[in-house]
Amino acid sequence: MTPFKLQPLPPPIDLDTKAILKKLPDAHRHLAELKGIAATIPNESILIQTLGLQEAKDSSEIENIVTTHDDLFKAQLADESVNASAKEVAQYAEALRVGFESVRTSRLITLNQILEIQATLERNDAGFRKLPGTALRNRATGEVVYTPPQDHARILELMSDLESFINDPARLDVDPLVKMALIHYQFESIHPFYDGNGRTGRIINILYLVANDLLNLPVLYLSRFIIQNKPDYYRLLQEVRTRNAWEEWVLFMLEGIATTARQTIDLIGSIRTMMMDYKHRIRAQFPRIYSQDLLNNLFRHPYTKIAILQKELSVSRLTATRYLDKLVAAGFLEKHRHGRSNYYLNVPLVNLFLNLPRAPELDPESQIESATEAK
Repeated sequence: MTPFKLQPLPPPIDLDTKAILKKLPDAHRHLAELKGIAATIPNESILIQTLGLQEAKDSSEIENIVTTHDDLFKAQLADESVNASAKEVAQYAEALRVGFESVRTSRLITLNQILEIQATLERNDAGFRKLPGTALRNRATGEVVYTPPQDHARILELMSDLESFINDPARLDVDPLVKMALIHYQFESIHPFYDGNGRTGRIINILYLVANDLLNLPVLYLSRFIIQNKPDYYRLLQEVRTRNAWEEWVLFMLEGIATTARQTIDLIGSIRTMMMDYKHRIRAQFPRIYSQDLLNNLFRHPYTKIAILQKELSVSRLTATRYLDKLVAAGFLEKHRHGRSNYYLNVPLVNLFLNLPRAPELDPESQIESATEAK
């Protein structure tokens, strides 16, 4: 049997199959609806912050970096006592923001941007792999499932070609959602970094949608869908390599886009309803302290604290404390003590994220890990 050798994109097959063409309108319809409802939230940073943190949590969980919502939100308070996993998840959220700010300006996804995203994730500048020894293994058995390109020059060659494929529409006349699926497969198969490939690849997914104006904000995150379908995700990636199962892979990704868009539409709708409720009730009960900036703060930060409110509303510490105490007394927030300081929970908002459908427990044999035997 001839060993698998990863080739540049596009694959030499017809991707306009009947099944793919039938699936595309559903994915596009839900994406368009998501783009519209995201625009109804008055401050874009609310969605970037809250949904970005949720994506950071889910995407990191795929790589077995697991943290709780409580630790994650505390990490946003700059609390030095949070655990290492929460800090890694917070780094993912930062990498996502870095990538988004760059891509929405340039409408390009370049190698330099990809390197910056990975460096922000991993807090190092190791760059693309230079030494051999990286393999993807079955977590339970240790069996090598896939060996990505090992030669540094070949990795650079494939990544340069991928950069061209991402940004040059003339390379393949195909629907952008189909192209996104191809890009994700190729990036994960090149596996260009020692660490952070999965998370970087999932960030590239959302940035590609933004770069192609399918979304204005980075609010569609496939990580939860991948967690819930993790065995199929890895199986289908591998079956592209072993039997050119491109149609099955593209259909899986299109289903992920449609499913995740529907879920995110519902989530944003719930956030919007909750914001309107808080707006009307706070304005009625506390007309002297209500402002749109105050409302934005309560929904940008599921956990907030006096210093954050003080900074974002440009008020004194005494005034910020008085505002928060009034909101606690009226039941809008809960006050908690952690270490030497207090923090304040928007409990209904936190519960929205806590009540999202959980992924099933996975058989360890269905899980893949990247291992580098030598560096």
